[in-house]
Amino acid sequence: MSHELETANNRERLNKVVIDPVSRVEGHGRVTLLIDDDDQVREARLHIVEFRGFEVFIQGRPYWEVPVMVQRLCGICPVSHHLAAAKALDRVVGAVPPTRTAVQLRRLMHYGQILQSHALHFFHLSSPDMLFGFDAEAGRRNIVGVAEAYPDVARQGVLLRKFGQQVIQATAGKRIHGTGAVPGGMNRHLAIADRDALRAQVDERIEWSRAAVALVKRLHRADPALYDGFGRFESGMASLVGTDGAMDLYDGVLRFRDEHGAILLDQVPDQDYHKILREDVKPWSYMKFPYLAERGAERGWYKVGPLARVQNCDFIPTPLAETERREFIDYGAGAPIHAPLAYHWARMIEMLHAAEVIRDLLDDPDCVDGPLMQDGVRGREGVGIIEAPRGTLIHHYQVGDDDLITMCNLIVSTTHNNQAMNTAVREVARHYLSGHTLTEGLLNHIEVAIRAFDPCLSCATHALGQMPLLVELLDARGAVLDSRVRD
Repeated sequence: MSHELETANNRERLNKVVIDPVSRVEGHGRVTLLIDDDDQVREARLHIVEFRGFEVFIQGRPYWEVPVMVQRLCGICPVSHHLAAAKALDRVVGAVPPTRTAVQLRRLMHYGQILQSHALHFFHLSSPDMLFGFDAEAGRRNIVGVAEAYPDVARQGVLLRKFGQQVIQATAGKRIHGTGAVPGGMNRHLAIADRDALRAQVDERIEWSRAAVALVKRLHRADPALYDGFGRFESGMASLVGTDGAMDLYDGVLRFRDEHGAILLDQVPDQDYHKILREDVKPWSYMKFPYLAERGAERGWYKVGPLARVQNCDFIPTPLAETERREFIDYGAGAPIHAPLAYHWARMIEMLHAAEVIRDLLDDPDCVDGPLMQDGVRGREGVGIIEAPRGTLIHHYQVGDDDLITMCNLIVSTTHNNQAMNTAVREVARHYLSGHTLTEGLLNHIEVAIRAFDPCLSCATHALGQMPLLVELLDARGAVLDSRVRD
């Protein structure tokens, strides 16, 4: 009998711990732990409990509305959805490829998004755990606490995010839910005044990004047992790479590696993603479980995002970030780095790369002049894949002769990481929760594991109103043994 079946048959005799919602992430999720009478964790699941309807209600809308509509999936990574949709619909209008001016402006917008999102996640959401400890007083583990104890770190984090948002505003028209990208290209150039204002700041932002990488490295080296072992599990990795193997967060081909770092698939065109990926469904979550078809659901799941991208590419095409990537790879001593907390190190390397790319694009004359739009032979279908801050993002559309959307399939970054996050929760729960009394600090360890992936749960779900944190420990008869509430 499989372990999962055995657990299911004995579920009525297991105690349940529920964390609802998971805090300091984008969106809402719940964790359920089932614990036996010996206080050993038998099952751990991350539930995505709200329904996402974008793939259905977008049907019947004109295709040119889509790049603006899909941004409403999220207020944190709207640029990623905006650009993925525009890339997909470029094929419908025959802009394959768009003009160089349009591509460079989209890249500038996208790397601004990478920078602002990585800064938000690390400095605002994750640094409190890393700087104060997972068991620190809950009221201190926030950006205000960081500002009091580490004012320079907090200030740089806030201003790095602001700079990324300024890049987005200059290219998309607004910091959130802009309209710069359209099927076939862009609808605006970079204004010279905006370019000059961003140029005046970019060198300092690069230095701050270097300092952020140095901070994460110090934390890893100060406590390698924690940072290398916390929630560790092995899995495959996936991302886009350039046709030359370079890190490319805007465009490229798909590459998959196994848990040992060997390449399984390479140079897979973005339009062929559906030939190699399948999506599994579980009854306890609205979020699907993608996997590589040739390996099957049990072995074919993988992780995406910074930890995968930094190790999946052959090199980073900006000098400072490439130096940091090599040091990161050397830290693994020839083996892939699988520790969830290493996501933060890789994330800061990517933030540095984004700052370098932004500097180079600000000096590109095509961003302030040149043709914005392209068209060609009308198509009926298109796939747009982009590396969002959290990982690989896939938009797939079919369009009828009447220009209305007839099919939409979205595989968001957090969906790719679904099984990986569930596995990390299970590993942390078994190591830290088994045999211990329920405490807020102990439960925060589980949230730290989820937070490392920088999940954007609202990209897959939607909820209204406020959701306080209620954690209850129940016995087999359903009686409450212990509970805690966080407003």
